[in-house]
Amino acid sequence: MSGPVIEAKGLGLTFQTGDGPVHALKDVNLTVEKGDFVSFIGPSGCGKTTFLRAIAALEHPTEGTLTVNGMSSDAARQARAYGYVFQAAGLYPWRTIAGNIRLPLEIMGFSRAEQVARVEKVLALVDLEGFGKKFPWQLSGGMQQRASIARALAFDADILLMDEPFGALDEIVRDKLNEEVLKLWARTEKTIGFVTHSIPEAVYLSTKIVVMSPRPGRITDVIESPLPKERPLDIRDSKEFIEIAHRVREGLRAGHGDEV
Repeated sequence: MSGPVIEAKGLGLTFQTGDGPVHALKDVNLTVEKGDFVSFIGPSGCGKTTFLRAIAALEHPTEGTLTVNGMSSDAARQARAYGYVFQAAGLYPWRTIAGNIRLPLEIMGFSRAEQVARVEKVLALVDLEGFGKKFPWQLSGGMQQRASIARALAFDADILLMDEPFGALDEIVRDKLNEEVLKLWARTEKTIGFVTHSIPEAVYLSTKIVVMSPRPGRITDVIESPLPKERPLDIRDSKEFIEIAHRVREGLRAGHGDEV
């Protein structure tokens, strides 16, 4: 497939409520290429999760156009173009870790042998070999979130959409999972859309950082990262990293200034 993986042109999304319309997104223009790691950052209410949900056809734009792999987001959903990782791991407590990962494969009608092979593969990808027979309550929060990522990877979609997957975790666990996500991205070469509130997380993970401002949600800056693809955690002390983080912070501050 040639052309952008995700493309938004003049995209707007307005929710109709009992208190009147809520303009969640306005005039969003963005191109995401194959293999990009794109982070969306901004304050609460800026529409970053709404935009991710629009890509996944969980919300539908009221203005402009949005294509995923050259087709509508609804068609991309039916073509199983993406996996989605939510803020909470969302694992069923009565199913084992392997059973949770297997669930979308069961729904999609994969053979039992194929299900087993895919579950083993993605458990290895997220460093959870040997934990397939455990139940969610037997795993730490970080391990549960890795299992959630494995479930989203199980049917091998080209796009992985992640909505603040590490927001509830402590900083040490978060750092570890950031490292693991980068390794996973390098191994799978997937296109990743990642929502975060954390400036260091956005800068550390991304090839492209999309800074958004609220009311209505719009893009105020798109920063192409000059950092190398392989990034040890201590790269966060480098001059380049600090300069990018400063630009993100300035973009967020400018976006807030537009509200006044």
